[in-house]
Amino acid sequence: MKILIVGGVAGGATTAARLRRNDENCEIVMFERGKYISYANCGLPYYIGGTIQEREKLFVQTPEAFGKRFNIDIRIMSEVTAIDPEKKEVRVKNLETGNIYQEQFDKLVLSPGAEPLRPNLPGIKSEGIFTLRNVNDTDQIKEFIESRKPKKAVVVGAGFIGLEMAENLHKLGMQVTIVEMAEQVMTPLDYSMASLVHQHLKTKNVEFYLKDGVSRFEKTESKLSIMLMSGRKIESELIILSIGVRPENQLAQNGGLTIGESGGIFVNEHLQTSHPDIYAVGDAIEFTNPITGKRGITYLAGSANKQGRIAADNIIFGNTHLYKGSISTAIAKVFDLTVASAGVSGRTLKKEQIPYISSITHSSSHAGYYPNAIPMTIKIVFSPENGRLFGAQVVGYEGVDKRLDLLATVIKNNGTVYDLTEIEHAYAPPYSSAKDPVNIAGFVAENILKGKVKIATWRNLINYQQNDFILVDVRTHDEFQLGTIEGAINIPLDDIRQRLNEFPKNKKILIFCGVGLRGYLACRILNQLGFEDVYNLSGGYKTYEFAVQKQSNEDIYENNYIGIEDHIYQGHQPIKDTQPKTVTELDACGLQCPGPIMKLKSAFEEATPKQIIRVSATDPAFGKDVQAWCKVTGNKLIEIQLLGGKVIATVQKEITQQNTKQVIPANGKTLIVFSDDLDKALASFVIANGASAMGKKVTMFFTFWGLNIIKKQIKPHVNRNLIAKLFDFMLPSNSTKLTLSKMNMLGMGSKMMRSIMLKKNIDSLENLMLQAKENGIEMIACNMSMEVMGISKEELLDHVSIGGVASYLERAEEANVNLFV
Repeated sequence: MKILIVGGVAGGATTAARLRRNDENCEIVMFERGKYISYANCGLPYYIGGTIQEREKLFVQTPEAFGKRFNIDIRIMSEVTAIDPEKKEVRVKNLETGNIYQEQFDKLVLSPGAEPLRPNLPGIKSEGIFTLRNVNDTDQIKEFIESRKPKKAVVVGAGFIGLEMAENLHKLGMQVTIVEMAEQVMTPLDYSMASLVHQHLKTKNVEFYLKDGVSRFEKTESKLSIMLMSGRKIESELIILSIGVRPENQLAQNGGLTIGESGGIFVNEHLQTSHPDIYAVGDAIEFTNPITGKRGITYLAGSANKQGRIAADNIIFGNTHLYKGSISTAIAKVFDLTVASAGVSGRTLKKEQIPYISSITHSSSHAGYYPNAIPMTIKIVFSPENGRLFGAQVVGYEGVDKRLDLLATVIKNNGTVYDLTEIEHAYAPPYSSAKDPVNIAGFVAENILKGKVKIATWRNLINYQQNDFILVDVRTHDEFQLGTIEGAINIPLDDIRQRLNEFPKNKKILIFCGVGLRGYLACRILNQLGFEDVYNLSGGYKTYEFAVQKQSNEDIYENNYIGIEDHIYQGHQPIKDTQPKTVTELDACGLQCPGPIMKLKSAFEEATPKQIIRVSATDPAFGKDVQAWCKVTGNKLIEIQLLGGKVIATVQKEITQQNTKQVIPANGKTLIVFSDDLDKALASFVIANGASAMGKKVTMFFTFWGLNIIKKQIKPHVNRNLIAKLFDFMLPSNSTKLTLSKMNMLGMGSKMMRSIMLKKNIDSLENLMLQAKENGIEMIACNMSMEVMGISKEELLDHVSIGGVASYLERAEEANVNLFV
């Protein structure tokens, strides 16, 4: 029997090797249009990034060695250009000589793979734009990087390969920008899980744009410009297109074989095409999904290898082996995170109108009492009828692969969430807990199915109204103070039985805690004491907090540089101190102004001279405040890093702070503008402009009601919670809506005042504010007040900066006049 194989790599090479192991006497010919028949295409990004340093390690087998070992006629640089199923022959072109010939077959195996998408966009053929699919692509990218040494790279598409490329280019010292058309990265994940990846990318200072696509490319002498559909323009030197692939079906289609709805080569459960003597495997085939029952394509090397083995068995032994489909089990390293999925997502189930329940659990990689237990998040989706497990997603730092493999095995075997509760895993403190994270996921799902708890999702809390339900945070008071969901009341778990009178029995109650466990316990207490309409927030505050944050990370490469440990920092690169230093870490995350400064001050009181403290804070005003604090106290600010949502400041305690701090003559003027009365606002700006005209440095610090003065008249749309909406409704929207402190008379007084000023040729408040800007008067908005009143920076005048108490106090120390208006 003569068997021809079109294409090598995972599918074709595996089929060839299995055929020979099954039958020593058949004739096997493999055609490959490239130079390589078996290489690790999943390792290509890591070769580009330098993790895999030797190119030869990418090659599993050379054509010569593979052909000799398995007695296979391997013809590289040979492209099969046509199939004639009736004559059972193929037409082959030798790409080196140009010679064209025919080859007969008894059985034919198609493994053409898939090709990268290259949309027909203007400028897409410009130098410096690459796709990554094979060794030739890899060599071109590697050569370009080594010869041109680009500092900026853009990856278009944020799938598994796109993110792996982003990481490896970042590792090479480049500033990496990702552009993704979807609302999230890694579309096999549900949004709530992808949000964990988004926030991690921010900590690595990767710039990324979501819900935006490329409209065209433009080439200049040394740069590439990417024009986005939103109108943005991104400058780059290297572009990687990773926007997806499509099956190479042209050969099969021209040969009269059936092509499926998704564009793949149609195969049956034996991997036969529409012609009984022609089989197909790998990225080019379309088969039935074992969960949804819909036909589709899976682009995975593991699936291609299994298909090649099955096809070879069926060719030799007569269709005895069934292919049961793929559940798309996949895993990727995204910087420090490991991201994995199997089965189908909740989004896909919703699209296919398949009823499902989802559940999110947060566990640790191993026993919590053993050092270095690291967080891990698992999301599962399952049938509300019988608990059949439809899909699973795991995001974490350690042990993710082990848990995903367990979950995938249950999914593949049509198992249920009850099977998860009974999985017997290897347990010792360094590796797991007595109740493994997979067991925990099963226990929670079992409780849901058996009616022990009702669940709500983070989406139920978006734009909710307070009359919808009562929202209760059952964490401790200290946790509540550090951040909660807007509108929640705090009744700690251990106080519930003593505060039952605060829970209404005629209203829906939504409980949440940090990750869901205490919320579940609270629900069980209330359920058994007569409260029926009680829900627990799946995944707790942790899931909610990640999901509702801003997901994209645009425009971060202003004044940036590559710093230590390959991180990208903003600001001016500091002079490096070659002396080794011991750094004390201080966590002030979650504290609002002036909390981080107070915590830093307390730490410095205990610190020894020249000691270095690195403090992390999530308060956006901390960057400005710590600079001011160091200037006033005489301590040395070594560096400020902006990593996603964190401000990380490295500060050194000086030996004699009073002698080393900068001495500035107290000749400035500061005004705290607390009121939003029109007459007081006028007085503030008249005084400020007058002092500025005398050559004084003037700072105006707007706090609480004073913030209404510096709001824009035409403000962008801002998503607000209920409290912020109430503030916005009740307070003046901008300076033109201010009222008088006396004799306002329902607005008549303020109109009279403005009319008199106009007649007397006295500048209006708005003109005075414009003069203040032109005079260089510094206007600072109090960040803490903005947080309380739900005011965002986008609503304030563009020249207003954001600061905290320390920012004002620094200016006050430099002033000999400080007014409170």
